[in-house]
Amino acid sequence: MKKIIEFLHRLKDWVESFAQRPYALWALFFVAFVESSFFPIPPDVLLIALCVGNPRRSFVYAIVCTAGSVAGAFLGYYIGYAFFETIGQRIVEFYGFHDQFEKVLLLYRENAWTAILLAGFTPIPYKVFTIAAGFKETIDLGTLALASFVGRSVRFFLVGGLLYFFGPKMKYYLDTHLEKLTLALGVLFVLGILAVKFVF
Repeated sequence: MKKIIEFLHRLKDWVESFAQRPYALWALFFVAFVESSFFPIPPDVLLIALCVGNPRRSFVYAIVCTAGSVAGAFLGYYIGYAFFETIGQRIVEFYGFHDQFEKVLLLYRENAWTAILLAGFTPIPYKVFTIAAGFKETIDLGTLALASFVGRSVRFFLVGGLLYFFGPKMKYYLDTHLEKLTLALGVLFVLGILAVKFVF
């Protein structure tokens, strides 16, 4: 376990280092893309580093990160649809989320839109949701694309917005409390949707 944690820390530092490269935007898109299907490090790591380096471009970085993540969701869907037994199941088991995978499938049967929307905020890796979406065609691609776009853009624009308005001093807070913050925002977002449905 210690070696795995050390490896993930090194991987995180490696991803962060792309902020200093001339192709940083492409790296951000790529990291967001692969994180949606198999990569363990969230794109927020590189997104935060880029926004700290150039806060004025924070929203540009958020757009690129969202685009990469939503595009990557289709790869995750395809893995779940065509290669679940050979690749998808191994990815789920690698992260130790076999039980959560079953819960995600149940959520999809109850309300696919809300499940994917929350996927952008929950500590459960987003790749588990995208692979589950393609598994036996649990949900359609249109729902995956639209809900992913809303959920992921809210998450990444929250990060970009905080760094745009408050600058580098937000970096430590985001590094340590990002998952809690985005999860709380996601719950409030869904509660708002449910409240609108209840009222109207």
